[in-house]
Amino acid sequence: MARIGFYHLTRTGPEAALPKLLGRVLAEGGRAMVLSPVKERIAALDSALWTCPDPDWLPHGTPATGNPDLQPIWLTTEDGPAPNGARYLFLLDGAESAAHDAFDRVFDLFDGGSEQAVAAARRRWAAAKAAGHDLAYWKQTATGWEKAG
Repeated sequence: MARIGFYHLTRTGPEAALPKLLGRVLAEGGRAMVLSPVKERIAALDSALWTCPDPDWLPHGTPATGNPDLQPIWLTTEDGPAPNGARYLFLLDGAESAAHDAFDRVFDLFDGGSEQAVAAARRRWAAAKAAGHDLAYWKQTATGWEKAG
């Protein structure tokens, strides 16, 4: 079973929140896959990861750039096992993955400003709990992430 963390975005969007989380994965020598069903989100993240100030180096690729085996971070709209060998999966924009059991850790980031996104995250939480996954809930604060419950 995967460890699934639900990350309640209350202060920023994914383009601002993801760099630090991805930076931690890379600092530990890990690889990540970021999954969103929204093509425009992948394009925005592609730009944001090249220009973020902290951390200032987040090497990544997309299906458009190819060579997933060379990419420590893979941004995609395509679900499935990570083509870059990632053990960390980041889900955005309500994405769900049939392959989440292939990952050691799953990060489900959702928009706290959208009632629809919060309700959908609650449904995903309930389904993950019923499936027996190890769950955690994190809320974005002014100073970082605060674990609740």
